[in-house]
Amino acid sequence: MQAAAPAAAVSAAINAGDTAWVLTSAALVMLMLPGLALFYGGLVRSKNSLNTLMMSIAPLGVVSVQWVLVGYALAFGTGNALVGGLSWVGFAGVGATPNSDYAATIPHATFAMFQVMFAAITVALIAGAVVERMKFPTYLLFVLAWTTLIYDPLAHWVWGTGGWLRTLGALDFAGGTVVHISAGTSALVCALMLGRRRDVGRAALVPHNVPFTLVGAGLLWFGWFGFNAGSALGANGLAGSAFLATNTAAASAMTAWMLLDLVRTKRSTAVGVATGAVVGLVAITPAAGFVTPLAALAIGALGALASYGAMQLRARLSSKLDDALDVFACHGVAGITGALLTGVFATKAVNPAGADGLLYGNAAQLGVQAIAVVATIAFCGAVTAGIVVALKVTVGVRVPLADELTGLDWSEHGEEAYHGGALDDLSGGGDLISSSVVIAQRAPTPPAVGELTAA
Repeated sequence: MQAAAPAAAVSAAINAGDTAWVLTSAALVMLMLPGLALFYGGLVRSKNSLNTLMMSIAPLGVVSVQWVLVGYALAFGTGNALVGGLSWVGFAGVGATPNSDYAATIPHATFAMFQVMFAAITVALIAGAVVERMKFPTYLLFVLAWTTLIYDPLAHWVWGTGGWLRTLGALDFAGGTVVHISAGTSALVCALMLGRRRDVGRAALVPHNVPFTLVGAGLLWFGWFGFNAGSALGANGLAGSAFLATNTAAASAMTAWMLLDLVRTKRSTAVGVATGAVVGLVAITPAAGFVTPLAALAIGALGALASYGAMQLRARLSSKLDDALDVFACHGVAGITGALLTGVFATKAVNPAGADGLLYGNAAQLGVQAIAVVATIAFCGAVTAGIVVALKVTVGVRVPLADELTGLDWSEHGEEAYHGGALDDLSGGGDLISSSVVIAQRAPTPPAVGELTAA
């Protein structure tokens, strides 16, 4: 264990305002997990809603344990260009003393806890691509393997001391590559390898609770201020700039999405409003601490345009690709767009510790951003495929057809979100108006497979 510094020395180095802001930001990012649960949970059919909520929340437990044991050491410990060392295993030496390599004015433990929330929300994003068909125990193993083998090394590449992308000069203020491109790429691989849900092309798979999705999007927007502005790691002007850029890009993307819907369908939908806001938040994440408000407007709108087009393309490819909640279109495509546009709009006038981009005379920065994007896609795609193959041949990945027809709430958890949920939407549709969530576990007899098929 690292020897504790004298109390007077510790208090002199630590800034109370910075510490309070980063602790608050960590709590805001933690709130994004239940926000994501509502966002995703409202988009699936009612018989799978509880399972989807669980897939969004469970990583908070699994990843938090992994982070203390080994994850933080692999991501931020002093190692080599590819992965951190093991000196901080079990949080050895991670305490009240600041670590000047990352944040000189807050306790080391505060920085570590802020970062674990990023790790948890990242793997939770992938769940949206595999909902309604993946075994829950297998999903928990996937969360553990993916965080250890992909997230931790990638975080070290981009943010860790000696990481090769950090050394190269890649800019990623709050997780365009580490969070969104990684999750989007892995989601696409998982969707392709798991195959389509049985009802795709057979029935209308409509959201069962759009109000859930809207509330979830609002919580994500709220939590994202901690995600981006908290990444300044202090209560300072950079945090304020990132806060402004985050809100501006989200508003820009949401507005652009409504206009795109109006032009294409003559209607603006609530799901579209929620999706547009999230896409804008994704796109600005790598750039939030490096760009002006006008640049944030452009990044939000361009991110919405790119993701909207990707979503329409995915719909045309639904016979081959069942990315159930469009994780790649929303997070992968918007993350790629934001990472590349960071290389265009970044300016040292906003953040002297960053770099100028293409518009400020440094075309090379766009090339560096492109290298980071390609490296992230290649690494995450290949390792995710390996993880899924390993899980397939050992514990199995997909639930049996009978369980898929019954709904994963029953088959995986033995409980329901709603009264009568096991029979609510066997025809393939969802409940557009739903009852209140039933928290208490119920134990009616699930219907037989023959009854399900007949229904």
